[in-house]
Amino acid sequence: MFKHILLPTDGSDPTMRAINTAIKLAAQLGARIHALHVLTPLPAVSFIADVLQGDIYRKQACERAETNLAKVREMAHAVNVVCDVEYLFDNRPYVAIAGAATKYHCDLIVMDAHECNNIERLLLSNTTHKVILSCDVPVLVCH
Repeated sequence: MFKHILLPTDGSDPTMRAINTAIKLAAQLGARIHALHVLTPLPAVSFIADVLQGDIYRKQACERAETNLAKVREMAHAVNVVCDVEYLFDNRPYVAIAGAATKYHCDLIVMDAHECNNIERLLLSNTTHKVILSCDVPVLVCH
């Protein structure tokens, strides 16, 4: 059935349910996982200020992503699931997620359903919803 699961994560508490679900599913199916942490770059004004301060934001964001992904890899390896990890910067996380699913030939994406209020849904939608609309790969949404 599913052999390569894409697991987008941002290190937040709501993603833990998706992480646990993806790892259990992968273990049961003999699948492997590609964990992806998408970091959003700073807006231009903040970026210029950050460059003057030595690129602090980028360094801290990369460290957080590495810590988060190491935890996912450790959890997967604890149950003998192969887990590759990657982080990247993109202004549109849903595009990066859909692109990774294609690039790595993933046949399932497991994501969390971040809670958002009606105004956020109306104005911005959310990443999970955008991934579902922009990708041909099935998406398992964990709530």
